[in-house]
Amino acid sequence: MSDLFRRKPISELLEESQGKTGLKKSLGAFDLTMLGIGAIIGTGIFVLTGVAAADLSGPALILSFLLSGLACCFAALCYAEFASMIPVAGSAYTYGYAGLGEIWGWIIGWDLILEYAVGIATVAIGWSGYVVNLLGNIGIHLPKAITVSPFEGGVINIPAMVIIGLIAWLLISGVRNTSGVNGVIVIIKVSVVLLFIVLAVWHVKPANWTPFMPYGFQGVVSGAAVVFFSYIGFDAVSTAAEETRNPQKNMPKGIIYSLLICTALYIAVSAILTGIVKYTAYKTPAGHAAPVAYALDQIGIHWGAALVSVGAICGITSVCLVMMYGQSRIFFAMARDGLIPKVLGSVDPKHQTPALSTTIVATACALTAGFFPISIVSELVSIGTLFAFIIVCAGIIVLRQKRSDLKRSFKVPFYPVTPILGILSCAYLITGLKPVTWLRFIVWFALGLIVYFAYSRRHSLLRLENRQPKTARE
Repeated sequence: MSDLFRRKPISELLEESQGKTGLKKSLGAFDLTMLGIGAIIGTGIFVLTGVAAADLSGPALILSFLLSGLACCFAALCYAEFASMIPVAGSAYTYGYAGLGEIWGWIIGWDLILEYAVGIATVAIGWSGYVVNLLGNIGIHLPKAITVSPFEGGVINIPAMVIIGLIAWLLISGVRNTSGVNGVIVIIKVSVVLLFIVLAVWHVKPANWTPFMPYGFQGVVSGAAVVFFSYIGFDAVSTAAEETRNPQKNMPKGIIYSLLICTALYIAVSAILTGIVKYTAYKTPAGHAAPVAYALDQIGIHWGAALVSVGAICGITSVCLVMMYGQSRIFFAMARDGLIPKVLGSVDPKHQTPALSTTIVATACALTAGFFPISIVSELVSIGTLFAFIIVCAGIIVLRQKRSDLKRSFKVPFYPVTPILGILSCAYLITGLKPVTWLRFIVWFALGLIVYFAYSRRHSLLRLENRQPKTARE
């Protein structure tokens, strides 16, 4: 059983990233920051703010975002140290494999497959809803049969499938094209968020912030667990490590800058949202689905609401793009290690991108988005991410003890307090999630263990190399 905890040598990981199976290096600190903002600002700020304010946090939504942001900050610092030390594809999966052992690496990888796949389908369905609504406002009404799933009275959600297909094509064509398009989208949606702040801040009524914590502190914690979905994405920056120029310096910058920028925007937007309209108003369907546009409508700025809708579409598009990017890179890393079929790790010779894994991810997500309704998904994605963050923070502690000799161009400050606080804060947020979310996660976890013992453990390249005679390996 000791082979379950065999760790992949970091020197071997670095050699792979520089070899023929490595990915093209074309990203800088600015690209990574844009990638992070592109993944973070989207469904959370444009949708979940209304749900959390109305049902869980009230005006204390600010505290919910602060709690989530703080937990993410601790985890982000740990990600930054790992990314500077092990600048290869795979994100938390690779870090877990190198720091804690193969079984933990597999658990994180399996966990991230669920997080990204469900997240991509969910975001695509949200994108479809915004597009259909915007087209309806200008007199173009798409039939219900092609815009919602069979479970909702339709036949197939074609817009959701189309956006997934377009994003897959963009990813396969090359990461430089991807980062360029993503950069434009990020600028648009950040501009829209700033426009909302400028337009709405003058309409804030402090009386709307009373009572500040209508559901108690437990409501704030539950709200933090829900809006945690809003921060999911900064970890996707670390999946691009192998495609980054000078990753030891640029990866920590991209991770930390994107998180700080988005946290500041979230706090400002949540304060204004609950200040211009009473939190109970967001219980309406419109307030739940599009709270930012709804708030502007309530104060008579209808043209601003329309612009926000366009920004929301851009925001959700970039989230879908970065999540699919991250998913395909995790597949790539796991396949290269032999834990899933090696063919999934093949790199397209023309574009130097993992075309096959991207195609498979896109197909699965498109079918899910086209034929199934995705509900209560934000909590399922949140629990998976929180669990991965806990393992990453633990991995920092283990490697500091066992591999103090490794070069670290960035070190987690206030060690070991920071990673310990990361573990405790993420675990605390998990307690705010519903029991049914725990059950779904446990089922997926059990399925992953079955796959590992039935296939992955026997096909692990690290295990096969260790079983060869020394002369054969040489």
